[in-house]
Amino acid sequence: MLRYDPGRRKLAIALAGLAGFVDAVGFLSANGYFVSFMSGNSTRLGVALSMATGATVVPALLIAMFVCGVTLGALIALRAGGRRKPVVLGMVALLLLIGAAARSFGSETIMLGALVLAMGAINNTFQRGGEVTVGLTYMTGALVRLGQSLALWMAGKAEPGWIQWGLLWTGLLTGAVLSAFLQSRLPLGCLWIAAAWAAAMALVAITLPAES
Repeated sequence: MLRYDPGRRKLAIALAGLAGFVDAVGFLSANGYFVSFMSGNSTRLGVALSMATGATVVPALLIAMFVCGVTLGALIALRAGGRRKPVVLGMVALLLLIGAAARSFGSETIMLGALVLAMGAINNTFQRGGEVTVGLTYMTGALVRLGQSLALWMAGKAEPGWIQWGLLWTGLLTGAVLSAFLQSRLPLGCLWIAAAWAAAMALVAITLPAES
């Protein structure tokens, strides 16, 4: 996060907001399961396994689909090279469009599948050397880095880099709040908004210089 220029930092914050927005839709539609937060789904899977109940199927499928989304996004990013950001985000927008259409036709299963694939793929937006540099759908790492950066700043050994990690977390939180607010008012419109959001971010990414 700190290695990127201001334009890419703003893009990362906006995409974290999109991830929070989509995850809130999934959470409210899937009985408390997540479409981007796989730590939560892994915990639910572990609890279900310990109790030997049939509740293992949903979290297991969500985790598997998320990994598929990451893999597909990574393959596309490799093919796209220096233009991977707009290409990956275009793919995310398409998957969110599919999810929005599925919800409009009453297919919750297809909707959730499309959302999980999209949230897995979006994590390939920021990467270097095949490694993710900014996780957009999970904030535990961002909060750890916030705490570490805050400690260095308080010790006078670094600039206030913790602010950027705090903004990334705030972006996700803001997206989740907005989604929950709209979910009860525009239940069929939320995912169309998310798809438009992703498409707009793809257009923004086109304006950024290509990366090696």
